[in-house]
Amino acid sequence: MIPESFIQELLNRVDIVDVIDKNVALKKAGANYSACCPFHNEKSPSFTVSPSKQFYHCFGCGAHGTALGFLMEYQGLSFVESINDLARSVGMVVPQETRDPDKPAAKVVVGLQDALQQAAQYYKEQLKQSDRAIAYLKGRGLSGQIAAKFQVGYAPAGWQNLQSVFPQYDNEALKIAGLVVENDQGKRYDRFRDRIMFPIHDQKGQVIGFGGRIINPEDTPKYYNSPETPLFQKGHELYGLFLARRAIRDVGRVLVVEGYMDVVALAQYGIDYAVAALGTATTPFHISKLMRQTDEIVFCFDGDKAGQTAAWRAAMNALPALTDGLKLSFLFLPKEHDPDSYVREFGREKFEAEIKVAMPLSQYLLMHLSADNPLQSQEDKVRFLNDAEPIMQQILAPRSAMYLRKKVAELAQLSTEEMQSLLKLPNLNKTPSPARPKLTRTTNSLHQRFCLTLMMHPELASSDDLAWLIGDSSNELLLQKTIAICLQNTQAKPVVIMRALEGQIDIALLRELEQALNVLDETLNLAEELAGARQQLQQLYSQKTDSALLIKISEKPLSSLTENERNLLKSFASKPKSK
Repeated sequence: MIPESFIQELLNRVDIVDVIDKNVALKKAGANYSACCPFHNEKSPSFTVSPSKQFYHCFGCGAHGTALGFLMEYQGLSFVESINDLARSVGMVVPQETRDPDKPAAKVVVGLQDALQQAAQYYKEQLKQSDRAIAYLKGRGLSGQIAAKFQVGYAPAGWQNLQSVFPQYDNEALKIAGLVVENDQGKRYDRFRDRIMFPIHDQKGQVIGFGGRIINPEDTPKYYNSPETPLFQKGHELYGLFLARRAIRDVGRVLVVEGYMDVVALAQYGIDYAVAALGTATTPFHISKLMRQTDEIVFCFDGDKAGQTAAWRAAMNALPALTDGLKLSFLFLPKEHDPDSYVREFGREKFEAEIKVAMPLSQYLLMHLSADNPLQSQEDKVRFLNDAEPIMQQILAPRSAMYLRKKVAELAQLSTEEMQSLLKLPNLNKTPSPARPKLTRTTNSLHQRFCLTLMMHPELASSDDLAWLIGDSSNELLLQKTIAICLQNTQAKPVVIMRALEGQIDIALLRELEQALNVLDETLNLAEELAGARQQLQQLYSQKTDSALLIKISEKPLSSLTENERNLLKSFASKPKSK
């Protein structure tokens, strides 16, 4: 294990400009550096690198991160490989944190990440010991090498097998991580039993959840996934993406399929650029994440009714994220096949030939809209326009939208101008470009304003702030943790403070803060911003304290009030009321 203190020190020493400039030619642009984004095609640069924040951000596709994240996203390196690469570049030696074998109890108290990693290791070991599970995988055509690459495991039958891994089976982390379930009587048991286990990895290669597939065809459900946790949101993650990133870049496309076995089986045949949604429909988050990897996305679904439904949902979710540089298409297999069975029967060459002739999005939309509509009568054409209108409203990519509108108008036997006058469609000539978010001054964002500016100037942190900053809301916890980190290291870069906050605050709030930091206007006088936010927060908490005290005093009988309490009441009454 690499000590967290080393990772933070490494990020403090590394210059993100040097790291990215070795891969992408950067040009000075004011206080920052810019380039055409390496994660999507563009003609004018919207990719910026901030030496003061040590973050990169693309205002086009939304890609953002640290020097560490850049190596993982751009070069396809693992988390450990990226750490080693950065350490070599600044002459640091990566230390290894070892555990004392004489103190096994220290392993028991685990966090979510440790719990999931230990469970994944346990499942891998159990697979080696289960002839039945090995026979099942061999029967599906999987080699030991592919199973090892995807860290496939096996959760044995039985109710509390994980108790051998976690002697403190009542540890709350096991429940939060989704490894155990607690019934109404408070009894715990393993969530996954007698299933082939597929670990789900985040962009760092760390296990954040599992998918379990049945071996016995009579069992249900066929696939069983980890629940939503602080580390795992199904609508944001894609199975196999961590392992597929380099292949996606090399081949220039990504194949989106429905199941874990499809991803693993395709990799067995050399099609190692496939990913799968995690038991949910493909979401706009998935599309945006994939667009950072490639400009060609091919959806491949089963030919049955469920596959057709999944394909249409994917198409609808992709519309808002569509750009003129994105090639999005759909491949439908014969009804009796899924990607797993098709590649095993016909091989890689035949499968990739089908990929190359997949149906473009525009053709698929028109085919779906007219599938049950003969377009003969006036009523047919009105219904066609009614069905097409909400779809066209979502497509803001000018060229793609214009060509689709022309096709829809032709099928409805109208001119483009006539259709435009009938329907409420966005003006493609005045589509607003994504605006850079600004720091708002609402009460809800005051804490984040203070936090963001403090990250830029950690030397201005004051222990006095912790005295008036009361409460336990997520924003208050965020600010308390940030102040404490800044007080410990007044020279820390923003990227180091963000890193130190991981695991201490809600992950969704941390991502929101990171996004705001990426677009923070550095031309502002941030010291003044900090002073202003501090003053407003102090006033806010002073008012809260006064109000609480007033309520407490007012609940007492007048005759029982002390002289000090009577004076406080008089002072409250004499204060001018805010308008």
